[in-house]
Amino acid sequence: MSTAAEQKVTGADAPARGCYDIVVVGGGAAGLSGALALARARRSVLVVDSGRPRNAPAGHVHAYLTQEGVAPGQILATGRAEVSGYGGEVVTDTVEAAERLEDGRFRLVLAGGAAVEADRLLVTTGLIDELPQVPGLTGRWGQEVLHCPYCHGYEVRDQAVGVLSTGPMAVHQALMWRQWSDDVTLFLHTGPEPDEDEYEQLAARDIAVVDGRVASVEVTDGRLSGVVLDSGKVIARQALVVAPRFTARAGFLAGLGLEVSDQEMGGVAVGTRIAADPAGATGVPGVWVAGNVADVSLQVIGAAAAGVRAGAAINADLIAEETRRAVEDRRRPREAAPAG
Repeated sequence: MSTAAEQKVTGADAPARGCYDIVVVGGGAAGLSGALALARARRSVLVVDSGRPRNAPAGHVHAYLTQEGVAPGQILATGRAEVSGYGGEVVTDTVEAAERLEDGRFRLVLAGGAAVEADRLLVTTGLIDELPQVPGLTGRWGQEVLHCPYCHGYEVRDQAVGVLSTGPMAVHQALMWRQWSDDVTLFLHTGPEPDEDEYEQLAARDIAVVDGRVASVEVTDGRLSGVVLDSGKVIARQALVVAPRFTARAGFLAGLGLEVSDQEMGGVAVGTRIAADPAGATGVPGVWVAGNVADVSLQVIGAAAAGVRAGAAINADLIAEETRRAVEDRRRPREAAPAG
């Protein structure tokens, strides 16, 4: 685990000005990466972020080249400093409401009482992990209760891993996690019964299957140590894989008419997102999205890349508008010079 100092992420209390070229809502990897690209493009940028990242329960970030094993809070603190170093602003706050003004700009109301305007919005607010309703899961989330093998699989390699079935993707999960451990148990819990082919696949990979519902998880000396069945039987496990529902943080966008839609994996709805094109442009002109609010499957490095891509697209959009206006101004007839 990282220390409290490593997790500390600082920001200003209030925006320094009332109008910006771009306001970035959400200051995780996607938001800060987009803000960095835009600040380096000499745009006025404000990042509004709560300072409470989704991955705060995790001790370290993985599969992020050159940042392997770094604490999430340290990445955010460094990112904020880099954005500020190019003239961008970061405030620790949340956006409560958004509206479009008559001139086409956007007005955002912050929880702290301030209101700011922007020509463009980049929304990178991420998502909420809705865990299965099993007592004890929340307290170990991001530690021994996991969902992404590429984020945490290596850290629990060769350990006794359980997979909690709550939907049709559970067999797929169990087969995936078998890559990191030869001791994997699938708990059927509330998920569907595997079909004949799936049972054969599980057996071929020596994955045990346990019937019945899971009542809770057992924690010993501050770590998950077992899975408790309704019968009272405890099956020793050192890690438990779950399938959260991923819900986009997007309620404040309702005033812009931007709504979430389901995102599917393997034909199964696993959460919600704001639909956008590959560069992050949404159905609302002037609003871009990046990171997990647009794609629940992205890891930290993918979210950062999406933020840079969206930032570049926003800058290009502003350049096109500024060029159009400049051409219009140039074509406008000049006032006749007064007679001498």
